[in-house]
Amino acid sequence: MEYVLTSAEMKASDKAAIEEYGIGSLVLMERAALQTVSVILDRYGADIYVGVMAGSGNNGGDGIAIARILQEQGIRAEINMIGELSKLSPEAAAQLETAKKLNIPIHYGVEHTLYDVIVDAIFGIGLTRNVEGKYRKAVEAVNASRAKVVAVDIPSGVHTDDGSIMGCAVKADITVTFAYRKLGLMLYPGASCAGEVICVPIGIPGAVTANKRSGVVTFTDWRKDLHFPERSPSGNKGTFGKVLLVAGSRNMGGACFLSALSAYRTGAGMVRIFTAAQNREGLLKKLPEAIVDTYEDDADPAIAQEELRALLSGLEWADIVAVGPGISMSDKAKTILEILLNQCSRPMVVDADALNLLAQSAELLKMFAYGYRKNDSDVIFTPHLGEFSRLMQCPVAEVRKDMIKSCKAFTKKYDVSLVCKDARTLVSKRGKLIYLNASGNDGMATAGSGDVLTGIIAGLLAQGYSGFEAAVMGTYAHGLAGDLARQKTSAYYIMAQDIIRALGDIEKE
Repeated sequence: MEYVLTSAEMKASDKAAIEEYGIGSLVLMERAALQTVSVILDRYGADIYVGVMAGSGNNGGDGIAIARILQEQGIRAEINMIGELSKLSPEAAAQLETAKKLNIPIHYGVEHTLYDVIVDAIFGIGLTRNVEGKYRKAVEAVNASRAKVVAVDIPSGVHTDDGSIMGCAVKADITVTFAYRKLGLMLYPGASCAGEVICVPIGIPGAVTANKRSGVVTFTDWRKDLHFPERSPSGNKGTFGKVLLVAGSRNMGGACFLSALSAYRTGAGMVRIFTAAQNREGLLKKLPEAIVDTYEDDADPAIAQEELRALLSGLEWADIVAVGPGISMSDKAKTILEILLNQCSRPMVVDADALNLLAQSAELLKMFAYGYRKNDSDVIFTPHLGEFSRLMQCPVAEVRKDMIKSCKAFTKKYDVSLVCKDARTLVSKRGKLIYLNASGNDGMATAGSGDVLTGIIAGLLAQGYSGFEAAVMGTYAHGLAGDLARQKTSAYYIMAQDIIRALGDIEKE
C-alpha cells in the first residue's frame, strides 16, 4: 500500500523532513536528482544528449542538479532556463550558481529541442494557474520534439490534486515522482500525460506519514498487495459461502450469468439466482452449477406467493446477497428490491438497476443512512459515475469535478462501502482511508464488465471479507484481470468473459 498525496500534503511532508528531522532542502533536492539520473541512465543508456527545461522554483532546481550530475558522469547535458531569474527559489539559485562554475551550457529560453532526452523541470506540484506565454511555448516545443521526455515529480501543466490540465501540459514518457505518488498522476486526464510513473525515495522519513488516518492510498505491487481469502483444506461448498444473486430481467439474462460465474470463479461455494423466468433455460445450460429460482417478468408489479416464498427461502439460505445487474427499472423490479431491503439482514452488494431504483426513491435510499439502518451488516454500493450522480442528485460534471469530495460526502451520510467506478475507481467508507484503484484499462469499458465486478465482490464477501475489504480487493483484482486480458490480446478485443478467464491466472500467481 502507498499513500497518494495532494500538493499541500506533499509540501507538509517536505517541511516536516526539513524542520522536524533536520534533513536540508538541498539534501532532498540532491537525492531527487540522483534518483532521476539513475532512471534516465537505466532506461536510455549513457550515449545520450540531454536537455533540461528548468523553471524558477525547486522543480527547476531539481532539473539543474540533474544536468550537473549527468555531466559529472560524462553525459552531454545542458540547461534551458525557462523560469524568471528574478524569481529563483534559494535552492534553484544555488544550483544554477554551481552549474555556472562547472561550465554546464545554459540557454535562457528554449534554444532547441534536438535532444535524445528532455527533462521537464518547468513546474512542480505547486502550479495553480494556467500555463501561458513563454511557458506554454516551452511546453508545446517539448511535446513537438522527437525526444524521450522525463518529467520531474509531475508533468508541467498537470494539476497535482485533480489531474486537470492547466491550459496545456507536457506529455511525458516517464515521470519520476518523489517520496509519494501524487493524485494528479493517477487521475485523468493528468494520468494520460504522466507515462510510466516511477516513485522513488528521497530520504523523507516514513514517520512523516506513519499511521496517517485520512487521505488516499493505492496498491502498486500486485504480487505483494493482492490477497484472496485463505482456503481451508477441510472445507466444503458451504464453507466458502453461499451467494443469493437477484439479477436479470427478461432481456438481460447475460447480466446474471456474468455475475454468477464471477462469484464462482472468485471462490464462492454456491450461487443461487433469482431471475426472470425467461432466463432459466439459458442459465441452466451455461451454468449448471447454479440454483435457479424465477419470477414472471410482466407488467404486474406484484409477485406471486410462490415467487415470494422462493425469494424469502433464498434470503434464509444465503450468507450474502447481490442485487441489481440487469433487473430493469420496472415496477416488479422495484417490488422485489423493496422486499429484499425490508427482509434482508445479510451483507449485501447493490449494483446497477437497484441503485437507479434507490435514486428514484428517497424512502428506500434512506434505509442505508446512518441512524436509519435496521442492522449493521456490511453493504457495498457499486455505481458507475452516471449512477452515482443520480444517487447524489447532481450532474455528472459536478461529481467528476472532485470525485474524492463527492465520495466522502456520500459515505458520511450513508453507512455503505462505496465503489465509485470510473477510469480511476474510488472505494470509500466513513472512517477509512479512500482507496484509489490504479489497475484496469480502457479495454474494460465493455458491456458486462460491471456485472463481473459485482460477482467478484460478492464472492469475496461470501468468504468472510468485510464489506470494505471485499470492495477494495475485488476492485483491484477486477482491474488486474482486465490488464492481464489486454496483455494476452488487446484493449480492442476484451469482452467481459475474458476478464473472468484472466481471474484464474491472477489467482494462480
